[in-house]
Amino acid sequence: MNQPTQSPTLCDVPAERRSAAGEDPVKRRQILDGARRIFVELGFDAASMNDVVREAGVSKSTLYVYFRSKEDLFRALIEAERELYMAEMEALLTDPEAPEHTLRTYGLKLAHHIMSPAAMHAKRTVIAVANRMPELGRDFYRHGPQRGLALLSSYLQRACHTGALRIDDVPLAASQFVELATAGVLRRRFFDDEAPPVEEEEIERIVASAVRLFMAGYGANAR
Repeated sequence: MNQPTQSPTLCDVPAERRSAAGEDPVKRRQILDGARRIFVELGFDAASMNDVVREAGVSKSTLYVYFRSKEDLFRALIEAERELYMAEMEALLTDPEAPEHTLRTYGLKLAHHIMSPAAMHAKRTVIAVANRMPELGRDFYRHGPQRGLALLSSYLQRACHTGALRIDDVPLAASQFVELATAGVLRRRFFDDEAPPVEEEEIERIVASAVRLFMAGYGANAR
């Protein structure tokens, strides 16, 4: 006699096809995408976990399996964007014998990133909550801008070893290049949320000037 067919249970699904609670990358991405949209729309302080639940299309119990608080969500958003950005920047800083070309490519990527709406929103949010969440500001700087400067400093040091650059104070030179690559536009974009996006031609002009000044001061033939 034939046995009735039963629907497979969770235990019937191979282990490699299951995710433990809070470890499904697709669900995590769904929540983060919803949180990003709601933080941009309402602002960090005004947004609630209920807003995130509605925007992400998940249950509240599912949300809390992945993230304990709104602060955890914001940290995770920053971390996800930061790791992608750092990997991209590190991949650009690979030719210490051609600093002029490398710094131009790096500078364009840097300017586009730090002046992007997402980056501006993150920085404004960190500053807005800095008084009550100082550790968030410290983590943001140490794992973001400070880490980026360390990557650039490492590249500049390697370029000095090849003789392509001559720099006495490498960390200072790294900071100078970052400032040069966004000179005249970053603060305007940061403080004025109605300022129009910087045109591509303007970014290219600023970065090209930054590279010229940097190489004039630190190039192998600089006086």
